[in-house]
Amino acid sequence: MKLLVTGANGQVGWELARSLMPLGEVIALDRRRCDLSRPETLAALVADLVPDVIVNAAAYTAVDKAESEEALATTINGAAPGELARAAKSVGALLIHYSTDYVFDGSKSGPYTEDDPVAPVNAYGRSKLAGEVAIRESCCDHLILRTTWVFAARGGNFVRTMLRLGAEREVLRVVADQHGAPTWARNIADATAHVVTRAQRERCDGDFASGIFNLASAGETNWHGFAEAIFATARTALPELTMKVASVEPIPASAYPTPAARPANSRLSADRLAARFGIAMPQWQDALRRCLEDIAR
Repeated sequence: MKLLVTGANGQVGWELARSLMPLGEVIALDRRRCDLSRPETLAALVADLVPDVIVNAAAYTAVDKAESEEALATTINGAAPGELARAAKSVGALLIHYSTDYVFDGSKSGPYTEDDPVAPVNAYGRSKLAGEVAIRESCCDHLILRTTWVFAARGGNFVRTMLRLGAEREVLRVVADQHGAPTWARNIADATAHVVTRAQRERCDGDFASGIFNLASAGETNWHGFAEAIFATARTALPELTMKVASVEPIPASAYPTPAARPANSRLSADRLAARFGIAMPQWQDALRRCLEDIAR
């Protein structure tokens, strides 16, 4: 099996190179070799490589900056996935694409399912929804995996930011009225490898159906609870790191205004993923501990 991975230097893309390796030949491309801001180049790239599976881990992820760069965000997150989908269809490849909880407005009281109405409240969410629509309209074999609150041992993410700020400041103020499930990039990559294996078997058996699936850690918290867990776990997993932080104060989102609105509820039900692919995602606290242990190595 030949697997093409985009966004090789991103949080999920980096982990995919390891997780997918047992499945076959992995061609992991960074922005220099696969630039989603130039969708017109993607068909030729796919035609040249002729992969069996395309895993699109590349994306425009600067949520606040997208408010002033929505056209660029939509090109990368919307038009480019559409081109990849059409290219996948032309070579008979399966497309795996990652989307986001930000396609929802966050007003639901419980976890979102894949069938809930979408209503993004910011430019980033609109751009990701455009990608979902373009992929579905291509009629290629595809699986769209919606995930949430992604963190990793590398790159820019909430865990890395909290570790830096915790070493610099004694008091931090963190939003406590936005809820979700922090999801480790490695768990996403490992789950993707399982999904690809099962999906390719289904395709060979003529029993494959494209669709959207939520892929998120079990459990839930808010950003404030996540921050407190990071510091508590880091004091055990990273004893060599000097932590100055003594207090993490909960604040409402209104006290920390940002250019982009965020959904108050980012919880995703992963029941459909479990039913189709037999995947049980770990609790977010366990994933956090393993990630910090990875940083400590």
